[in-house]
This record gives sequence, structure tokens and C-alpha cells, in this order.
Amino acid sequence: MTKTMNLQGVWDFQLDTGCTGIHEAFYTKNFDDTISLPGTTSMAQKGTFSDKMETGTLTDPYLYEGYAWYSKEIHLEPEDVGREILLYLERTRVTMVWVNDIQIGTYDSLNTPHIYNLTKAVTGQDFRLTILVANLQKPEEGEADPLAYPTKGGHLTSPDTQTNWNGIIGEISLRIHEACYISHIKTLPDTKTGTVTLEMTTVNASGSDASHTIEIHSQLRDRDGLKDQITPVQSFEIPFPAGEAVYSVTYDLGEHPVLWSEYTPVIYELTVSFADSTETVTTTFGLRDFTTEGHDFLINGRKTFLRGKHDGLIFPLTGAVPATVGEWIKVLSISKSYGINHYRFHTCCPPDAAFTAADLVGIYMEPQLPFWGTMTAPGEEGHNETEQSYLIEEGYRMMKYFGNHASYCMMSLGNELWGSKERISEILAAYKAVDTRHLYTQGSNNFQHTPVILPEEDFFVGVRLSKNRLFRGSYGMCDAPLGHIQSAEPATRKNYDEAILPSKAAADSGDEAAEIEIQYGTGVKKVKAAENTEVLMPEIPVVSHEIGQYCVFPNFHEIDKYTGVLKARNFEVFRDRLEEKGMLDQADDFFYNSGKLAVQCYKEELEAAARTKNLAGYQILDIQDFSGQGTALVGILDAFMDSKGLVTTKEWAGYCSDAILMAEFDSYVLTAGSVFEFSTAFRYYRPESLAGKSVTYRFTMQDGTKAAEGTIPLPSDILGLVELEDISIPVPAINDATTAVLSLFIEGTGISNEYELYLYPADNDHLDLANVASVGEGAEKTYITNDFDQAEAMLTEGKRVLYLPKETAESLKGFYCTEFWCYPMFRDICEWMKKPVAVGTMGLLIQNEHPALKQFPSHTYATPQWYQLVSHCDCAILDDTTDKSYRPIIQMMDNFDRNHKLGILFEGQVGTGSLMVCTIRLSELVNLTEPTRDDAITAVGEIISHRDVTHLPEVDQFIKSLISYVSSDAFRPEQTLDMKKLRKTFVGE
Repeated sequence: MTKTMNLQGVWDFQLDTGCTGIHEAFYTKNFDDTISLPGTTSMAQKGTFSDKMETGTLTDPYLYEGYAWYSKEIHLEPEDVGREILLYLERTRVTMVWVNDIQIGTYDSLNTPHIYNLTKAVTGQDFRLTILVANLQKPEEGEADPLAYPTKGGHLTSPDTQTNWNGIIGEISLRIHEACYISHIKTLPDTKTGTVTLEMTTVNASGSDASHTIEIHSQLRDRDGLKDQITPVQSFEIPFPAGEAVYSVTYDLGEHPVLWSEYTPVIYELTVSFADSTETVTTTFGLRDFTTEGHDFLINGRKTFLRGKHDGLIFPLTGAVPATVGEWIKVLSISKSYGINHYRFHTCCPPDAAFTAADLVGIYMEPQLPFWGTMTAPGEEGHNETEQSYLIEEGYRMMKYFGNHASYCMMSLGNELWGSKERISEILAAYKAVDTRHLYTQGSNNFQHTPVILPEEDFFVGVRLSKNRLFRGSYGMCDAPLGHIQSAEPATRKNYDEAILPSKAAADSGDEAAEIEIQYGTGVKKVKAAENTEVLMPEIPVVSHEIGQYCVFPNFHEIDKYTGVLKARNFEVFRDRLEEKGMLDQADDFFYNSGKLAVQCYKEELEAAARTKNLAGYQILDIQDFSGQGTALVGILDAFMDSKGLVTTKEWAGYCSDAILMAEFDSYVLTAGSVFEFSTAFRYYRPESLAGKSVTYRFTMQDGTKAAEGTIPLPSDILGLVELEDISIPVPAINDATTAVLSLFIEGTGISNEYELYLYPADNDHLDLANVASVGEGAEKTYITNDFDQAEAMLTEGKRVLYLPKETAESLKGFYCTEFWCYPMFRDICEWMKKPVAVGTMGLLIQNEHPALKQFPSHTYATPQWYQLVSHCDCAILDDTTDKSYRPIIQMMDNFDRNHKLGILFEGQVGTGSLMVCTIRLSELVNLTEPTRDDAITAVGEIISHRDVTHLPEVDQFIKSLISYVSSDAFRPEQTLDMKKLRKTFVGE
């Protein structure tokens, strides 16, 4: 075998904060400190400890940015002197290398290995190897350090993700070769012929042309190791001209070649050996075709659907990306258990170990250039030729070093790019001319509000095809209109087919301004809008970008998990803020109940995507928390990829997997005696046949009674989205409000999905409390008013009062959906852009056992029967008007940055009187004639409710429950309220 000398271990070390070490010849000096490699300065706690508490990201207390010097004495065996000696650094920053006092060179790849040829400088068995690692960003103004990054680096260098670490991770070795060797093999598998063409880069350092016989064999490998199937050895005589050259041979994989896919994650490990020396080189590849056909992706000729996640290389324990296959198998396996079959890396590319793990787990990978900005053409204003050339070259390097991997299926030029369409097209064309093994896209959500589809791209990734042609469920307010999850009543009818391929191809411009303001990272920038006067009608696969982003309140118990490099000081700050507001005892409730609402939002969005025939996949942001950009806790898993306990893998698989059963209906709210009508559909990609099987539907009441059950036969051959039968179920007669569950499942397969439904009696009064002066008799008589002064006067007299304010002076608008991404980040962006700021709340916290809700059964968290009630309410800000210990019956949870105590239904003793306050505009609800539409946040043409809003049974039931309570002896509040303080909340005086 080719000889490898492992250089991992203890190295001499020196920090160089002033970046003067090159001038002062540090490479000739002895260093005072040591460090273990692979690793980073932060892992070793080098540098100055900082007690700074970051709130927008995790904190690296030992963050070091500058020059760091690493030195080691090397001893070679006598026979190795004079051979070709290459230094291999798997992943690092910008490096410069010396052998003794001889400078070898510098290398600046942030994604791929740094390989230095030390041969000419190594003249004896012993030498000193010195490596300078620089992790410096270029300043916005002024002269940059010569070793500063050629580009900002996106999530490769961001404090929002894996941090701007300094160090060397992964393999650190000397690779010692004979004079003739193969430095690289590019594999070009052919599924039709069962062969692989090997483009071998030959190196001949002898100075004279030569030829050598090589022997090639391959062996199958899966995640359990090498398999017994070995292809016969094949020999080839190949030329080795002096210097470097490329020579190709075609290798036959035998009679029964094995195809790679997410279902058969088996790869070939191929070894090339020299017949006349110990030289060998090994690579891996998979036999697969990842292609497109119309609007679909194909794997080996069979349709597939991308269920992707965003990944920014977040690893809190190390603050740096792992470089071992085992660590990546663990991470990718967790994702796959949640139905994920695709990874989109945001402005970054993972190391080789990640691709190897993806090969063995079965994940379709899409690395991305480390760029988030404007791609200009030469001669255009602001054109940076040095940076752009670097980025283009970095793409070639990524394809060279990782392109053999079966899992490397797609390639993207960056995130949310702007600039020259022509230049982006040129880069795509150049890449495709060099490497046809991957599919290419211009980037993720390029040109944002004015998207374009380029002829050179194989698939399109975005969020809209014009201002109102939206194909995801949620957006930031700076990108309004918002999505259907945020602006419409929960239902299961939504799909994005009309948005992607409209039946009426009318022009729908986004923003006609030549220059527009956009969100850029955590800030704002002005860009030139792309000129696009035509209606976009995609003819290639469309993938929805960064869907979800439903925020969950922090889990402060997670703080103790940050035992490594990064600390959750942001969580500590949020915890302290909540404690100052007197609500720390509610933190666990805020976490759980906001999380349950977020899961509901994800379910509705993922099913909408699954119901869309013209959608080829999605990329969730994210199933994992994102630690930066203000702290975006949007995952069902925390930053460590551990479950938050909000949803099981089985439940999640019901709407995020390769087998999704779906019911399509107008509303989760049903009235007794009506007919519940729903359609059924199935999206299926598994290789197993379901011939002869059927779908069972079951309608089960809360007490376990089966109210209806039936079966739906499945077509004999299912692939993709299939519409099944329409079903009608009579809703049972009931006297009290209750719930039911609609279940869909296929016996013996584990395939299932379910929907909780909310049932209400048909005979409830349709009561407008604006026309009712009082309820109850005698000691239980309660007066109803919408006038604060009148309420105060009656309370002074010791009366019982139900106060229904028409307006609340100090309040937030009722908003059903949880907050998008991260409130402080998008608040700042909206303010900079002079656009409305989002409400920023995170759903309901309900005292569901309170007697006021006895006849309105509910979870402690928001579910669809609350949508209309919440959407027609004001959330009273009670921060300074109640004691810190005061708790509303129905509380709207605020975000962790603002921490308002928000009341919707709350009560208290006022002197000898009793007060109940309900900020839901109940009279407005019982008098609706059409759905309430907010044009400021709702896309043109969006259906915001599928049902008749002139009679909302949940509203009638809520009023019934509330009136029953306030007109009973049970209405005896234990907490107290102060009307003088409440006056400011409601009247503003």
C-alpha cells in the first residue's frame, strides 16, 4: 500500500494575535505551547477567555481569530527519503506551510483538502514541519491581511453555525509515494453497461516516460462493512508520461452490478494496485443515475421525491464539523428516521466523511458554494474578480474531491444570489461541461421576489414564482404576502399546483422597481431586481426552499447539554429575562405548547407539499434547531439532533416519509348531525408492491367508540401521488363538545396518518352577547358590558362582571400561527426596510381544566378550533397591570425576546366584585358574513377559509361554556385585579 504517516497527536503551538509571525520568521522558532490535532484552538481552550454573552448565536468563550502556528518534528525512515512526499490536511482554513525555513506555499480552500508537495524541501530523514493557519475575514473597509479569506465563507465560517474556528480537523498525514503514482481517480459509472470509466491522473516524477501494469478490483460495501461480492481482477497497461497526465480505462463490474439509491445504499470500493510496486489507490463510487424527467426527479429511472433538510454544519460540542464516518452516520440516520432523504448544505460543503456516510445511509446530497451575495459579470459595478474566480475554482475542487460519491447528486451555486443571470448561466454551463454526474441549480431562492429559471439549470429551488405565486406555507413579514399557514384557517385542501403551473397565465409582477431592498442574512441590502417580464412556467423539477421555520420557545433544560466548545449563553439571557418578567415557572409550558403548535404547522405544510403533483421536493428549515441568526429554535430536534419530545418518529412519518396517506377536508371543526366529507390521496415511492392491499379509514370518538370504518382498495401499481376515493361519514349526534380522530392506515405496513377533529352539538344557541345585559340569577347574576367605566362602577358595587372590550389599547393582534424563524432578527429587518413588523407570538397556553372551559374541551395548546377565536381577539399586555404571579386562563405566549404577559381570557377579584375579561370579539364572530381577510399579509387568490363562517359552532360552544361559568357559583376568582392598572391596558389613560 501507499505509505501514510499519521501526524495526528501533539504539536508545538503558538498564537499570533498580531499576525506578525511571517515577518518575524516564527517558522524558525521554538513555540512555548502545545496543542492536540486534529482539533481547534477553541477545543483546546487556547486564547483569552471571554465572558461575553451572545444573544443572537451560541457563544464560543475561546473564540480566536488571527494567525495560529502549528509545528512538529518529523522523522522519516531511510527508504522514504527521496520519494514523493505529500502533506495532506483534510479540512482547515487558509494555510501556509514550511519545511524547516523553506516556504512550500499557501492554500485557501475552505471545503476541500490542502495538499502540499514537500518532496524538494525534504532532504533528510529529520525536518521541522510548520503550518500557519489563518482564520481572518476581510474588513468592510481598509486593507485586508494577505491570508484573509477570499470570500466571507457563508456557513463555513459563520458564528451562526459551526463558528469561525482555527485549527485542522480530519486527516493530517504525510502520503509517501514512489516516483510513479496515481494522484486522483474520477469515476464515471454507467448503469446501462454495468461498467465504470476511471479517469486516472497519473504522476511521474522520474523525469522519463514510463508505463506500468495496474490491477483493479472492487468489492461491495454497505454500512456494515465490505461484502463478499468481489469483481474479478482486471489488468491494464497504462502510460506514465513524465509529469502529470490523465488516462482512462473502463472497468467491468461483472454480471450482476448493484445499483445505489436511498433504498439500496450499497457502494463499490475500488482499488487500483501497481503490479511492480507497493503503490495503491482506493476510491468509492455508486452505480446510479440521478436524473430528471419533466417535473420529477428520477433515481435509476424511477420517480423519487426529495424530502430534504437544510444543514449549516451545526455541532455545538465541537464548534466544528465532524470528519469521521461514524459521526456522520449517526447524524444522517437520525434524519432518515424522520423521513429525510435529502440534505441541502447552506453555503457550505461537508467533508468527505459526510458523503461516505450519505452513501451508506442513502441520502441525496446537495452541497453549495460558500457564497451568499451578488454574482456580477466582469465590468459590472462592484465586480470582484478575485472572489468570483476563487468561488468557481472552489466548485471544481468540490467536484474533484467529493464527486465520486454516489450521494453527491446535486450542486448549487449559493444561497439567495442576485446579480447577472448571464454570468450565473456561464458558470453553470462551465461546471456541466466538466462534470455530468450531478444535477445543477443556479442557487437557492435566487433573485427572491423576481425569480428566473435559467436554461442551464436542471432543477429550480425557490419559494415563489411571482409575488403571489407562493409554494411554501410561511414567510417573514419583510417578504409578505405571508403563506397559507400564517394567513388561512387550518384545513387540508391546500396544494401548490396552481402556483407552480397556473391555469390562467396572467402576469403577476413582484416588484417593478429597478432596485429593491431584500433580507440579506440578518440584515438588509439593496440589489438590482432581475428583469423578467414573462410568466414563469417551469418545465423542470421545482423544489421548495427552506420551508417551515416555525419557532418553538427555548427549552432551558437544554443549557446543561452545552458541555463542549459552544455555550448556550443566549439561553441563559432568555431565561433571565423571563424570570425578570415573573414567568420563569411557565418556561416548560411555553416550550411544550409552542412546540405542539409548531408540529401542527409543519404537518399542514408538509402535507400541502405532498398533495402537490408539480412539486419535486422540499428542503425543511429545519427539523433541527438553528443556533444563530437571532437564535432560531425551529426544530422538532434540538441543536444536538436529539428529540424535543414534541412528536414521535411514527407520527412525523405520517406526513414526512416515502408513504403518506392523506385526508383532504375543509375544516377540522364539525357539527353533530352533519356529513363529514373528505377525499383521500396517497403519495408512495417505496419499492415494495402494495398489490392487493387497501387503506382503512376509521372515525373514532374520544371515548373509543368507532363511529365509522371502511376500506379503500389501492391501485395495483402505485408510484408518486394518487388520488383515491371520496368518503362521506355522518357525524354522530352528541350532547357535549368532544373530539374524534380520523385514522388512515394500511394493515401490516406501518403506513398511517391521523387527524384530530373537533365536534360540537348542533343545537347550541347562536348568542350575540352584545345584546345581553346579564346572565344568571340572584347571587350568580353577572353583568355583561363592553364599557370599561361601567364595568368599574359595577365592580365597585360588588357585582360580578363579564367585560368584553371592543378594543384594547395596550395589546397585540391575535395571531394563530407560531412566530416565523426568529422575532428579533426579522423585527430588525422589517424596521430597516420600513415594513410592518410581525406580531411575534407563539400560540396559546390554556388552563384547559379551568371551569370556564368545562364545556369547551381543549388541549393546553392551540388547535384548529381556536383559529377563529384567536384571529378575532386582542391579546392584552398585562406586564405592569397584574402581579408577576398572575396567570390568565387563556394566555398568548410571547417570544423570548419580548416576554409580554398576554391575556385573552382572565379573571380576578376586584374589591368585593368579580371580573372576567374576554378580549375575543365574540359579537364580531357571531355576526360574520364572510371570512375576515387581511390583505396586508394574504396572497391574492388565497382561500382563507373553506367553510361557512356565518355559523361557527366552536364560537357558540365557547360562549356557552363561558356564560355557564360566569353565571354559576363557581365564578369565584382566586387572583386579584386592579382596575386602576387595567384602565391603562384597556383605555390607555
